[in-house]
Amino acid sequence: MKEKVFILDANVLLHDPEAIFKFPRHEVAIPVTVLEELDKLKRTPGELGKNARAAIRELAALKNMGEGNLHTGVKLENTTVIRILMEMKTDYSKALALTISDNKILMAAYLLLEQGQRVVFVSKDFAARVKAEAIGLETEDYQNFKFSYDSLSKGLQHLEIDKSLIDHFYKDTHILLPNLTHRPNEYFVLTSPEHSSAVARYDSAKEQLTPLLKTPNLWGVKSRNVEQKCVIDALLRDDIKLVTVLGPAGTGKTLLALACGLRKVFDEGVYSKILVSRPIVPLGRDIGYLPGTKEEKLTSWMQPIFDNLELLCASMNGEPSETLTWVLDSKKIEMEAVTYIRGRSLPKMYIIIDEAQNLTPHEVKTIISRAGDGTKVVLTGDPTQIDNPYLDKDSNGLVYTVGRFGSSKIHANVYLEKTERSELAAQATELL
Repeated sequence: MKEKVFILDANVLLHDPEAIFKFPRHEVAIPVTVLEELDKLKRTPGELGKNARAAIRELAALKNMGEGNLHTGVKLENTTVIRILMEMKTDYSKALALTISDNKILMAAYLLLEQGQRVVFVSKDFAARVKAEAIGLETEDYQNFKFSYDSLSKGLQHLEIDKSLIDHFYKDTHILLPNLTHRPNEYFVLTSPEHSSAVARYDSAKEQLTPLLKTPNLWGVKSRNVEQKCVIDALLRDDIKLVTVLGPAGTGKTLLALACGLRKVFDEGVYSKILVSRPIVPLGRDIGYLPGTKEEKLTSWMQPIFDNLELLCASMNGEPSETLTWVLDSKKIEMEAVTYIRGRSLPKMYIIIDEAQNLTPHEVKTIISRAGDGTKVVLTGDPTQIDNPYLDKDSNGLVYTVGRFGSSKIHANVYLEKTERSELAAQATELL
């Protein structure tokens, strides 16, 4: 069988600048059009420009990493051969205009196919993969930085045990169940045939199930189901440094994260500030095209956060508008675009990243790596609702983080299933 030649689309290198090294024992070919696309994007603000520059640097450094050159191919220690494709087929079909960069990349791949090579076109762009298959090319999504969404633990197990064990749990505030399959900070609903029940968390340090924290006043918010109760417990525990909350719209992800943040910052003083951020647009593009100052630009994008803040302030004693003004004037809550977090050091903060499913794994890594001493990071989102054209439910940064941190003792993950926003919202989620 012929060896595969992997043709990488530009979006693959923008997703992972080191992608050229992820195909050991195979040939990797980069059409020159891809290099031109990277060059156009290298001055773009944010993660997109950063990854474009990084990918160009990796290609430029190849000549010092192996034998050969980029025209005939540079052979690396892992036997990968990397080269730049300068030629393409120019007379395939008028339907594929060569004024479009995607078509030029496909024609470079097709020329190799005509020459008898086994070509595999790798792209994060669904439309580009469909066009590639239409002209007879093998295609693949870029599999690195992917984690199966369907295989993720939902963070909550239901166990039926003897009533005596539940009584023991309430009496001694812990229980040890042999042969228990668990993850660190996983939650359990314990039930018995006699209708006794309890909710517990697996404590990795003690290697046993322990009760949830007693819920304090959370700015008027109370849990409406057992999943929300578990989320609140994870959000209030200072030893859990990373919390991921997944679920469809209306399940209370952002509201609970914000309510617990207000409790920890304003009431307990554990953290100095709440930092709330959400992706402005796919791939973290800048907000410069909007009118006004940075704060004015952010207002429309952060409106869902303000809506939740208004709801929480309205539940407190006193005039809601006065409470909201006091919270905002305290300088203890900051709204920031994801684009502007890179490069900062953020100690002793309660960080909420909303709509994290629209971030790439690289972007999530950039955010979490900003966390300084004493900082807690909360990622919320719905992996089934993604606006980024190059991400799906398996390749987004939220799911990747849950998968990679699955065995970490400082991480907790809970999936919220039931919509609690309103009866109408619940039916819309179910029926539409």
